[in-house]
Amino acid sequence: MPFRVPLALFTVLLLLLPAKILAEETIYDQRMALFQKTEALTQIPWYYFAAIDNYERNVQNSDDPEQVISINIQPEIWYGPGNSTFLKDVTVIDTFSGKGKDGNGDGVADPSNEEDVLYTMAMILLEYGPDRDDIKIALWHHYKRDLTVQTIMNTSKVFETFQEINLTDRDFPVSTDYNYSFRSTWGDRRGFGGLRQHEGTDIFADHGVPVKSTTYGVIEMMGWNLYGGWRVGIRDIFNIYHYYAHMTGFSEDIKVGQVVKPGDVLGSVGSTGYGPPGTSGKFPSHLHYGMYKDNGYSEWSFDPFPYLKKWERIAKQKDQ
Repeated sequence: MPFRVPLALFTVLLLLLPAKILAEETIYDQRMALFQKTEALTQIPWYYFAAIDNYERNVQNSDDPEQVISINIQPEIWYGPGNSTFLKDVTVIDTFSGKGKDGNGDGVADPSNEEDVLYTMAMILLEYGPDRDDIKIALWHHYKRDLTVQTIMNTSKVFETFQEINLTDRDFPVSTDYNYSFRSTWGDRRGFGGLRQHEGTDIFADHGVPVKSTTYGVIEMMGWNLYGGWRVGIRDIFNIYHYYAHMTGFSEDIKVGQVVKPGDVLGSVGSTGYGPPGTSGKFPSHLHYGMYKDNGYSEWSFDPFPYLKKWERIAKQKDQ
């Protein structure tokens, strides 16, 4: 006879689970359900809505509780120019040439209603057409910023590849099977090319040690840089650009536009840079790892050291 947990005991066990885990699982499920419903209504693939929502969530600077849907459409766009009373009746909004739509069939277009917001965003996209290139054009007209469009399209590509939005795994950028060392070097002075601030953490390791992706993302740039030598840039789904520099070269199977996941090998540690293509050996072999955050208006570097310590701990636990 199969073992069954009494209902009362099951309830107690459920209550003992960390509330944060339950909340996170629930909110991701709710988001995916809304994205897929909007896809069914509009025939626009769900991962575009997921990417737009994810982008906007990660440019918002708020201490408010995390919302299921974070897309924010400006009032003048939603209600239309001249609709100063912000009437939500769809007929009134149409009269004022507003974009707000009724997504749940209740007769009003409410910017605080998640179904209305997603359906409205879908209609904004469909003004330019349903294809990928059409959506890129629609996003540019909506955000008027190339990096925003690029980030959203890259994120949609990641979500499409993995058919999942809860992508929170991470890895350490240098294989922990090898000897390496690092400390906080963000903000240190550098002299090559003029006095400047070091925008990253140096991870010292032997020449040829594998370099791995720390995150889910898309390879945005690779090639030679005067300061960084052979380098790779990855844009992740949280609007963060990850910069890997001074490598000996790249893995044969990676290219610009490729989706990567934590642990994918990008190349190997080296000492390239500080000169024309091929320059090497002007400093000890190491990986320069930098992180840059985009807030929808500008991009800036921040100290990756605390994140590297956390990802190192995670990677070592996986290896045990």
